[in-house]
Amino acid sequence: MSIRFDFAGAQIDGARDYQEDAFLITRLTDKMGQPSALLVVADGMGGHAAGNVASNMAVQEFNKHISANYPKRKVSEILYESVEHANKSIKATISETPALDGMGCTMVAVVIEAAGLWWASVGDSHVYLLQGRKIKKKNADHSYGGFLDRMKEKNKEVKPDPNIKRNMLMSAVTGGELVEVDCPNKPMNISIGDRIILCSDGMDTLSKGKMIDISQQSQNANDCAEQMLKAVEEVGKPRQDNTTIVVVDVLEAVTAEEYVKERVRKRDSQMVPPDIVMDKDRAVSRAQGRRVSNPKNFAIGIGALILAAAGAFLGYTQIYSPKLAQPAADTGAPPPAAPTGGAPVQTISAAPGGSETSPAQVAHAPSPTPQPVISGAIGELRDPLQSGGSGPELIKLAGGSFSMGDAGFSGSQDETPQRIVTLRPYAISKREITVAEYRRFLQESHKQVPGKFSASRDKYPVTGVSWEEAYLYTRWLTEQTGQKYRLPTEAEWEMAARGGQMENQYWWGPSPESGRAHCRLGCESPFETRSAAPVGSFAPNAYSLYDTAGNAAEWTEDCWHGSYIDAPLDGRAWLAGGDCTLRVVRGGSYESPISSLRSTKRDKLPPDSRNDAVGFRIVRETS
Repeated sequence: MSIRFDFAGAQIDGARDYQEDAFLITRLTDKMGQPSALLVVADGMGGHAAGNVASNMAVQEFNKHISANYPKRKVSEILYESVEHANKSIKATISETPALDGMGCTMVAVVIEAAGLWWASVGDSHVYLLQGRKIKKKNADHSYGGFLDRMKEKNKEVKPDPNIKRNMLMSAVTGGELVEVDCPNKPMNISIGDRIILCSDGMDTLSKGKMIDISQQSQNANDCAEQMLKAVEEVGKPRQDNTTIVVVDVLEAVTAEEYVKERVRKRDSQMVPPDIVMDKDRAVSRAQGRRVSNPKNFAIGIGALILAAAGAFLGYTQIYSPKLAQPAADTGAPPPAAPTGGAPVQTISAAPGGSETSPAQVAHAPSPTPQPVISGAIGELRDPLQSGGSGPELIKLAGGSFSMGDAGFSGSQDETPQRIVTLRPYAISKREITVAEYRRFLQESHKQVPGKFSASRDKYPVTGVSWEEAYLYTRWLTEQTGQKYRLPTEAEWEMAARGGQMENQYWWGPSPESGRAHCRLGCESPFETRSAAPVGSFAPNAYSLYDTAGNAAEWTEDCWHGSYIDAPLDGRAWLAGGDCTLRVVRGGSYESPISSLRSTKRDKLPPDSRNDAVGFRIVRETS
C-alpha cells in the first residue's frame, strides 16, 4: 500500500514585536522516484535582527546541502553534515560582521519518505509523533532540564544546580562547537494515520494532553497547525515566545479514479471548473497549502536584516526553498489531444532521487534566434458590471511574438528550452486583483466574506485564495460583463510581465535593482516584508502594468510541466500531458529574493491550496 504526505506550516509572533523563527518545507523525490520531503524549523537567538538572520541562514544552508546530496547518500549522514554546514555559515557571518556576535538558533529537521522518518536536531525544538491519542517526543532536548530528565531516565539522576534555569541551552547552532547533535543512524517507522509535528519551544505553552485533543479534532494538517497556534494564543501567556509549527499527515495514496470522482463531486456541488479533473492515467499526490503569518516559504530572506545589522549584503546566488505548484487554464476550448503517433512526448520533472530545487539534468535544446517583437500596449479598457460600477482596469496588448523562457544560463531547467511563442491580442488587468474587487464578488455571489478581506485591506492584492477561487472570480466577471474573462495563460503572463524587455531577465533590465518591487531579499522595499504592499506602490513596467514582479505571486491557467519541451507555440494554456494537480504560479512575491522576480521564474501549487503570498490578475479576451 503506497502512502502520501499532507504538509502544513504556520507561525505566530507571540508577545514579541518581531519574529525570530523560520521554517521550510521542500518536496523531494527518493531513490525509488516516490515523494519525500525536507522539513526544517529553526528558533533564532540573539535579538531581533541577529536571531532572524541566524534562523533564516541556518534553514537556507541546511536546505542547500540536503538538496545537493539527497538521496545519493545515506540520509543520516547528510542530515548531520547539514547541521555542520549551517553552523559554519553562522560562524563565517559573525567573523565578517562582528555586530552579529552572539546570534544563533536551535533547529530541528526531518527527511520523511515511505521508508521512514529521519531527523537531526540541536537545542530544544521538538519532533512529536502522534498515533491516535498517544504522543511521544522523538528527539533529544538539549536544554539543562532535558539533560536532567535524560539522566533520570537512565537511573543516573543529577542534583539540579539552583543557579541554572531548566531552559538554559546546552547545545545550539551558534558558530561555535556543536556540543550535541541528535541524529539517529536509523529512521523512525511511520504508518498511515500517523501525524508528525515539528515545532519551536513556544509550543511548550500547551500540554501534551491539549495537543492530543486538538490533533484528534483536526480534519487535516492545515487545520491542526492553525488550531494549535490558536490554542497557544488563547492561553494568553504574558511573555509568549515566537511559536512555529509544521504538521505532516501520513495518508494512504489516492488513486486517480478516486481523485476524479471527488473532483467531479466538488464540481457539481461548488461549481469547481471541469478542467481541473486530471487525466485518469496519472497517479495523484497532493500537498496541502499552508497559512503563514510570517512566511518563510518560497524565499527565506535574510538580506534586509543583515543590511540593517551590518551594512553589508551576503551574496547568496540562490535561495533554496520549496517550489510552488501551478494551475491550468480554461481557454474556452477543449484541451489539445495527446499525440497519436511520431516521437513520444517528453516531460521533464525532478529526476528520481532529485529535488524540486535541483532540476533534472537534460540537454538544453538550442535557443531560438530571437524574432522581432511586435507586442505592445495599445490602450486601456474597463467593462461595466451588470450590478453597477466597473470591472478591473485592463491594459490591451497587441500580442505578437517573443522568446519565452530562459536561454539556459540563469534559470532552472523548468524554464527551458527557450522558444518563440506567438500570441493573439488580449487584455490583462493593470494591477493584481485587489481585496475590494474580490470582496464584491463574494458579496454578490452570496458567499461568506472572511475577515481577512476587510475594507482596511481594499487597496492590497487579494491573497490566500486558491486557483479554483480565482477561477470562479473570472466566471463571475464573465457573467457580469458578457465578455470572456479567465486567468492568464503562462505565455500571456510572461509577455505582459516582461513589459517589452524581451531579452532581459527583469522588466526593468538585465540585472537586479533595488526600489523596483516589493520582496524580502534585495528589493530594499520600504514596506513591511511580512505581507504584501498596496497595489501600484512601485513604478509600472513599459506596458503600464503594476507589480508583475514581487508583491503577490500570481496564478496562471497552465498545468505544471517540468520543462517547455513540446509546449504550445501559440500561447494557449498548456494542459495536455501535464500534472494538473499543480498549477503554474509566476512573478515572485513579498517572500521572495529578488532573483525569483525574474520574468521567466516559475513555481507551482495545488489548485485547491491557499497561500498568503499568492494572488492573481485576470485576462479578458479581445478580438
